[in-house]
Amino acid sequence: MSNVLIVHAHPEAQSLTSSLKTLAVETLTAQGHQVQVSDLYAMHWKAVADAADFPQRKNADRLRYASESGNAFATGTQPADVAAEQQKLLWADAVILTFPLWWFSAPAILKGWVERVYAHGFAYGVGPHGGERWGDRYGEGVLAGRRAMVVVNIGGREPHYSERGVNGRLDEILWPIQHGVLFYPGMEVMPPFPVFQSDRMSEERWMEVAAAFKVRMTNLFTDTPMPYRMQNGGHYDGQQVLKPGLGAGETGLRIHLVQPGDPVEHLDTTRADNTALAGYV
Repeated sequence: MSNVLIVHAHPEAQSLTSSLKTLAVETLTAQGHQVQVSDLYAMHWKAVADAADFPQRKNADRLRYASESGNAFATGTQPADVAAEQQKLLWADAVILTFPLWWFSAPAILKGWVERVYAHGFAYGVGPHGGERWGDRYGEGVLAGRRAMVVVNIGGREPHYSERGVNGRLDEILWPIQHGVLFYPGMEVMPPFPVFQSDRMSEERWMEVAAAFKVRMTNLFTDTPMPYRMQNGGHYDGQQVLKPGLGAGETGLRIHLVQPGDPVEHLDTTRADNTALAGYV
């Protein structure tokens, strides 16, 4: 069985988002998985990334957050709440984000969780940077080998988020979260579970949503992830730009999805720094 971390961002315990979080816990534990929940509002998570995160500063004259973040991570002087969430991520075999879509993104508290927990040296700034290899990211990194999934409740109707919908395609709205926050540090990303018109849910509709959600949770470790291209798999050039001839037939961000007939991606798995953080697991 596996370990699953749910990072939950909704201030109301009786919300649909919270109901799906609870259903996820019930379904996954019934399968024998171990589940931890980081309920950010209940935890009173500090969402602001600022100088208070670094009581022992590397440079007291000017705050460079990335530099101080890396120093705190390397020296073991991170705030306890940050270090605890990093350990949960390392413990997990899968990470689920549950949140409502507020102003085309996740609630600020979840963004603040990412900004503080994804320390330099932990989630970014990992691996050699130069030439065709600009870090271990987008398919590689500290969190490689884990699965991730977004569970998002949306007030608008599904056509609003379609190819020609006024709000734009949902996969492009979720791109910064799915491709950025989740795929960037190495996690395989499962297709999202969106619930549209979530603020006007009938009992009958809830039963349909709950049944479909249970299936997704049951298949969390067997469903096929989205085929994002790996940065260092051979599809990007020395400037990390998609090579000519790839992405044909697609537009926008979808050019970064592997398509039938594309060359097989290959990663260099012999490099010593692939296990640089093995001691933190």
